[in-house]
Amino acid sequence: MKVAFATDDGSRVNAHFGQSSMFAVYNVTKNGGELIELRKLPAHLNQDEAGKIDSRLEAVSDCILIFIMQIGASAAARVTRRKIMPVKVAFGSPIDEQVKRLVELLQGKPPMWLAKVLRAEEEGKGEGEEADGTDG
Repeated sequence: MKVAFATDDGSRVNAHFGQSSMFAVYNVTKNGGELIELRKLPAHLNQDEAGKIDSRLEAVSDCILIFIMQIGASAAARVTRRKIMPVKVAFGSPIDEQVKRLVELLQGKPPMWLAKVLRAEEEGKGEGEEADGTDG
């Protein structure tokens, strides 16, 4: 599963969703996690609040979890409508520790919130297969 981390330095979760300048995107499985890419957001001058949220939603649209320090209510609603679960963590939490924790959760019995996200991801894959005309 793809997971995004709101970060300003690529190593710690230290950004608010709406102000994050970058997202570290990882692929996380039961076997471990690896950095796929650092997605830097272009600095848009005069971008309104909706524009900031839109650009960040676009940057993480293929992820199912996003780890952030904070997120506003309207942004959280828009994120969850896209079937992405926001996960608040303490300011400065090391990304590698969060990835390690996720791997451990996947190896055991995932908590209900994570099991729900994983089920939604599987259902989404099934819908995508039907939509493109393949049997699945």
